[in-house]
Amino acid sequence: MKKLLLMLAAVALPTGVTLAEEKADAAKADVKITITGNDQMKYDKSEIEAKAGQTIAITLKNIGALPKEAMGHNVVILKPGSDLIKFALGGIANKAGGYLPTEATLAAQIVAHTKILGPKEEETIVFKVDAAGDYPYLCTFPGHFGVMKGVIKVK
Repeated sequence: MKKLLLMLAAVALPTGVTLAEEKADAAKADVKITITGNDQMKYDKSEIEAKAGQTIAITLKNIGALPKEAMGHNVVILKPGSDLIKFALGGIANKAGGYLPTEATLAAQIVAHTKILGPKEEETIVFKVDAAGDYPYLCTFPGHFGVMKGVIKVK
């Protein structure tokens, strides 16, 4: 599924976004950020700053204790101008696909994403943004996107 989404996004990729290869090196990223998600459905960061042309590595850590089936978290980075509500609702029935939308126009809005993480799990995503803009991010686990969201401000 991840490879399919990467292929779909690559076909419709707008100017300014370069998708990461699956094995990109986080250690070489220009911006390295860790975001935590907890059992209160909160990220500890709601804003990240970067410059156009930088490579960003985001590590998501689920620091909660509740099981993944009840309180799993992911982080999905979207292209500027994406409709978070439409995006989140578009994937709500896709449990097997990490609650990511399967509709091509919505899937094409994804810049990068982690899988759904359970307690004490973590995953790092690496991607590059070539253009300035506000890149929203959210958790797509059902019901979480209303409060688990933020923005990467690229100047």
